[in-house]
Amino acid sequence: MLGEPLRRGLSARGSEDYTLSQDAPSAGRPTSTQQTSQHTSDDMLALVLNSLDDDKAEEVVCIDLRGRTAIADHMVIASGRSSRQVGAIAEKLAERVKQVTGRSPRIEGKDAGDWVLIDTDDVIVHVFRPEVRDFYQLEKMWLPADALARVREPAQPSSYQPQD
Repeated sequence: MLGEPLRRGLSARGSEDYTLSQDAPSAGRPTSTQQTSQHTSDDMLALVLNSLDDDKAEEVVCIDLRGRTAIADHMVIASGRSSRQVGAIAEKLAERVKQVTGRSPRIEGKDAGDWVLIDTDDVIVHVFRPEVRDFYQLEKMWLPADALARVREPAQPSSYQPQD
């Protein structure tokens, strides 16, 4: 969780911490030749959390996925106050990831600004407008019940309706 020290441990990918390097491409995805340093999934998580904090993201929740799924080691869920802020948070995060790793993360949903997904390989980041976040309730799917109660109060029924 946010505020807890990061723990190193077994990942879904193996016993060693997975690094973003030319020697270990992620799931067959190409890596950049500009990259000169190695970054663990915990390093990427710290970069993501710092970026979200710098851009005033709200209600940031970090979920450790290691050992639960092979899609990523961490999931981060955050809110922005408006569509414009959601898009700006995602854009700045993508810029910072590219600066540090030399690789551009994949981004979906930035144009609409309701829900933006940023995939950095080891960390999946979801940035929502508050009412969209309440509607989809990703934390409810990924966090254990006791952790969910500590993170957020139960969501009020949302008036948000997804567009077809």
